[in-house]
This record gives sequence, structure tokens and C-alpha cells, in this order.
Amino acid sequence: MDNIILFDGLCNFCDHSVQFIIKRDHAELYKFASLQSDIGQKLLKQYDIPHDTDSFVLLTQGSWYSKSTAALHVAHHLNGLTKMLYPLLLIPRPIRDLFYNIFAKNRYQWFGKKDHCTLPSPEVRNRFLS
Repeated sequence: MDNIILFDGLCNFCDHSVQFIIKRDHAELYKFASLQSDIGQKLLKQYDIPHDTDSFVLLTQGSWYSKSTAALHVAHHLNGLTKMLYPLLLIPRPIRDLFYNIFAKNRYQWFGKKDHCTLPSPEVRNRFLS
């Protein structure tokens, strides 16, 4: 079970990001699970990722990436112009993650927060782990 994206299921921006990925992942490479879900918590434990992680996480080929590194790896495999973001991996991770962390820290204030995770539409439900 590889190519899984763990995301904050309560974050409006994160939910929109998942929808963005689904629309551009024509090969259906990625599956999804919220960090708050039982499967999300199980995967954090299985991959030995700190349980309090509230960041975008990519599980792939037995490894995991988080924050900007995860986002750029995902962008590389999507259809469209997002592939052009991949060379940003050349920027040292601490610098990339500095900007990521500022954004992540303010995401609820800027985009809002849900009371519960959104249920996926029937068309894409099979891409969400439960």
C-alpha cells in the first residue's frame, strides 16, 4: 500500500488541496487518508512518524516525506503545470519548510477549519482509505 497522502481532514485548505490533486492525478496514483482517521493514525505508527504530525505526508515505496518535500514529490506526478514546481527541491529543505511552516501555522485562520472530515463523493470514494 504505497503512494498514500495523509492530510489534515479538518483544514479547508487541505481539503481543497486533495481535490486539486484528484483532478490532476489522471493515473490515480494516490490514495488518501486524513491524519485524524483511524487508518491515518495506524499509518503514522506503521511508518514511525510522530503521532502529533499535522502536516501533509506522502507515504511511498516504504518511505515517507512531509511538508514541502511531500508536496513537491506529489506535484511532480500530477498532470499540468504543477510538474514545474519539482525543481524547488533544489532549495534546501530548512528554507522550504520555513515558508511551509508559516503557511501551515496560519492555515486555519486564513482558510478556516471544519468540525469534521468531509465525505468524498461516490466517484472518488475508492481513493480514500478507511
